[in-house]
Amino acid sequence: MTSNEQNLAVFQTRVRQMILRFQQLKKENEELYEMVDRNEKDIKILRDKLDQQAKDYNSLKMAKMVEITDGDLETAKSRLSKLIRDVNKCIAILAEQKAD
Repeated sequence: MTSNEQNLAVFQTRVRQMILRFQQLKKENEELYEMVDRNEKDIKILRDKLDQQAKDYNSLKMAKMVEITDGDLETAKSRLSKLIRDVNKCIAILAEQKAD
């Protein structure tokens, strides 16, 4: 075997190795793209569920606010009256400070 034939044989071997490595990397790349696609789908599903849960929570919170029984109505009125008194006190204090 001459030097050129040896070089050619080594070159062919290297090319075959590179082709095999390329095929492995190509397969790995396809698997990774599939994994990314699956993960993106999962993320979309989870985001949709989260949005729906947030909507359900807000609806429930709103329904709870609207659902006031007679006893709750008195409690709500007294709490509202207390808040109004507190706001009036704050306004009076601010007015005094502004006058000084």
